[in-house]
Amino acid sequence: MFTSVDDVSARLAETGYLASPAVATTVFLADRLGKPLLVEGPAGVGKTELAKAVAEVAGARLVRLQCYEGVDESRALYEWNHAKQLLRISAGRDETWDETRTDIFSEEFLLTRPLLTSIRGDEAKVLLIDETDKADVEVEGLLLEVLSDFQVTVPELGTITATRRPFVVLTSNASRELSEALRRRCLFLHIGFPDEELERRIVRLKVPELDEALARSVVRVVGALRAMDLRKVPSVAETVDWARTLLALGADTLDETIVQATLGVLLKHQDDLLKASAKLDLDAL
Repeated sequence: MFTSVDDVSARLAETGYLASPAVATTVFLADRLGKPLLVEGPAGVGKTELAKAVAEVAGARLVRLQCYEGVDESRALYEWNHAKQLLRISAGRDETWDETRTDIFSEEFLLTRPLLTSIRGDEAKVLLIDETDKADVEVEGLLLEVLSDFQVTVPELGTITATRRPFVVLTSNASRELSEALRRRCLFLHIGFPDEELERRIVRLKVPELDEALARSVVRVVGALRAMDLRKVPSVAETVDWARTLLALGADTLDETIVQATLGVLLKHQDDLLKASAKLDLDAL
């Protein structure tokens, strides 16, 4: 998909995703080596958006598996359309079981889920396995089979092997430790909060109507909040939301009144709001 690291940076930027050199390099290597990309970092720093941006620049279909506690094979891989199978059995009462079984366990009755969908067909695809750390440990065994050989075994149909491998992105907020076996099969990328200059560029890109000086002030205040011991520090997405909030309110500068009135856009816990209200010193920024 990409010819160089600079090509990654330039093409992702066209979609509105500003990639750091580390991000661009790792994406290029994942594409060139054909390896899944495991992206860890705090919520709201652009992990999921990276997969979407790659799909957009590649003209590929985005196939997303949203992980959660309790997700299983039937939600991740495939299941049979039992209602349709029962109708077929009822309609073929004069047939032998062998005749019926051959029919009901065919492609017509197979419901493909994200993992199987991603390896079937010749269409370019980006497989996003989002919030992998929220899935149960047992699901990792399923991922290992798919990500090792890009093939899936359906007992009734045999082994389905990818004719065109998808570009795979796994994201994790590190709420639990992923297995070493899964990590070994992936290239690793950690996306943290961007430095002040990159975050300012992101804000200016996403909210171009915002004044340059105000954009710098927004980023400095958010940086000060992240330096505090808060339950949840503001994400990049929340920085952008705050910039849009200030624009909607017609604010030209940041003062104590406007900051206190809009802190709820950045902070989502009452004790964080109280701590920030007491400690934030605009004059020192």
